Order: sequence, then C-alpha cells, then structure tokens
Amino acid sequence: MTVMTTIEDLRRVYKRRAPKMFYDYTQSGSWTEQTFQDNTSDFADIRLRQRVAVDMSNRSLKTTMLGRDVSMPVALSPVGLTGMQSADGEIKAARAAAKFGVPYTLSTMSICSIEDVRAHSKEPFWFQLYVMRDEAFVDNIIQRAKNAGVSALVLTLDLQILGQRHKDLKNGLSTPPKPTLRTMADLALRWRWCAQMAKTQRRTFRNIVGHAPSVGNLSSLSSWTAEQFDPQLDWGKIARIREKWGGKLILKGILDAEDAVMAADAGADAIVVSNHGGRQLDGALSSIRILPSIVRAVGDRTEVWLDSGIRSGQDVLKALALGAKATMIGRSYIYGLGAYGEEGVTMALDIIRRELDVTMALVGKRDVRDLNRDVLLVPKNFEGDWA
Repeated sequence: MTVMTTIEDLRRVYKRRAPKMFYDYTQSGSWTEQTFQDNTSDFADIRLRQRVAVDMSNRSLKTTMLGRDVSMPVALSPVGLTGMQSADGEIKAARAAAKFGVPYTLSTMSICSIEDVRAHSKEPFWFQLYVMRDEAFVDNIIQRAKNAGVSALVLTLDLQILGQRHKDLKNGLSTPPKPTLRTMADLALRWRWCAQMAKTQRRTFRNIVGHAPSVGNLSSLSSWTAEQFDPQLDWGKIARIREKWGGKLILKGILDAEDAVMAADAGADAIVVSNHGGRQLDGALSSIRILPSIVRAVGDRTEVWLDSGIRSGQDVLKALALGAKATMIGRSYIYGLGAYGEEGVTMALDIIRRELDVTMALVGKRDVRDLNRDVLLVPKNFEGDWA
C-alpha cells in the first residue's frame, strides 16, 4: 500500500478495484454533469487568508452535531449501494465512523439492513429515509429504525423523481450485477472485489427485501425507484413522518432559501444544504455557492450543514467559515471504502482531519468553532446576481 495523502489518491485506487458500474454510479452526475463538476470547482474559487505570528498550539476540531459530541464537524452521508463498493460496506463504514468519533448515516437503499448495521456497530447511527408510495412500508421502516436505536432520521427531499444518470443506464446498473458478457469481463479484472463478495450473503437491498410486499423487480434501481418513490411528498407528509418518528429530524436536499425557511418552520433539527452530489437537478447551483443565502435565511433557528463536493479538509473549513455548523461527506469516504475497505474509510477521515487541522492553524484559528468568513477571500460575484 502506497502512502495515501489525498482523497484523490484513494479515488485512483478505488477506480482500479471496483467494478465499472459501481465506480460510475459513485463518480457521476445527472445529464451534462454541470452541477456535479461545479460542486468541487466552486470550492476552488474561494481562497484563504494566511495569518502569522499567532499561537497555533492546543488546537481542537471537536464540536457537536445535534447535541452529539464529534471529533470533527463531519458526518458520513447516506450512500446507496455502499455494500456493492466493498462487501458488507455499510457495516465497515459504520464501524470506521464510530471509532473515529463521527456520525454514520445508513441509506434506505443500502445493501446491509438496519438490523445488520445495528448488530455490528457499538455506536448509534443515523438512518436516511426515502419516502415510498407504500405508507405501511414507511411506517414499518421507521419503527425498525426506532427498534435499532437509531438516534436521528435523515429525510431526503430531493429524490421524489430520479434524475437521469447516463452512465448508470449505459452500464445496466443492477444489484447484484447481471451476468452479461461485458460485466463478466469487467469482473474478471476485479478479483479482490469478487473474492470479498463471495464471502457474504448481503448482495441486494436488505432494508427492502422481505419488508415491502409491493416490491417489484429490485434488479433495476432506476425502474424500481421510478415505481416506488413517492412523487407526492410535500410538507404535509413531512409533518406526518416527523410525528411518526418523534425524534431528531434532519431534512436533506435543501438548495433554496425559501425551502430552508419552510424546513425550519417544519421543526427540522438540522437541514443539509445539498444537491444530491449533482445527481438530481443538473444546472442547479453548487451547494457551497448557495450556502451563505440559506444561512442568512434561517439564522440560528436550526443547524445548517453542507453536503456535496467536499474532497478535502480545506473544503470543510470553507463551508464552516461560510456559516455551516457541520458537513457531510459521501464520495470521499466511498473512495476509501472501495479502495481498502474499513481501513480506507478511516484513511479518508484522517486525510480530511489532517487537512482541516493544519489549514485552521495557518489561517490563525485554534478552535474549529471559531471559524468565520474572516479567514476567507471570497470573490465578489461568488453568490452571483441571479435573476
């Protein structure tokens, strides 16, 4: 194993080791991928103010998210098909996050079930809910989350209808992979992945199989989500879910100041500024560019976090300095998972931690909670004058 010093190092190893359809599932956006690309490039437009002759000792990255102590303001985002990037991937990611002292979020569309992760994780985790047409299924999965001791529900709002992702369609994305000539030729080159998958029984959507009587064909993700996801999800249904859940509620997929205010009105304990990693509405603004207007709109009524585009500790710092209380990462830890399993997730977190710590010192701050816009040099037109 060569020394991994950046998230990009992990991505390169991940690309070699993961089957093409699952690598492309992670490393792609919808339509032209404009928003997917802007999510990362817009971070680069923000520069940092170097400060000198300041005391850089005794630095701390510790803070809280929803009242929970965390080792740094970073949580692992929900990512579907994580268990196809590495065998039992959700379990590995949850264990790595728990050891590192940051929250892990399990996706509805995970390969390992809520019960699987609960049985292998000593720390409480969060659960991300996609709202289905079948209310009985939704009620049941919420109850299962309660039974597992899930400490917060993450309700994703920006995937009522699946955005078209060209690579997934061209690759015939399925779980498990269909034995086509093209797929088998690709898998023949991924012997590590095949050896791992041969040792587990977790190869399909275990949160759903056996729990949803209305389930049709689960082999095609795009067709099943089109059939099952609820396009009528509105604030009334959000209120019903909040009442049914009764615990901490995080609303993810906010990309507009008006929606952010309505989320706060709905009683969200936190909102996540996110465009689903550029995988839904192509042409939407990047999360980091829209963040300041959302922070201004909601003030301190709810915690504001940022997701989409974070590939470094410097990106985390920039989000915090623009007003986010915390951040969530998806692709960054998936690269590590697909490259080196549980150890790779720890590597990704450690890379981000080191970059955040050193950068914070060089901009003259010792406590992550003290970061503000004064440490940044932001282009005058960064937020733009959008009509």
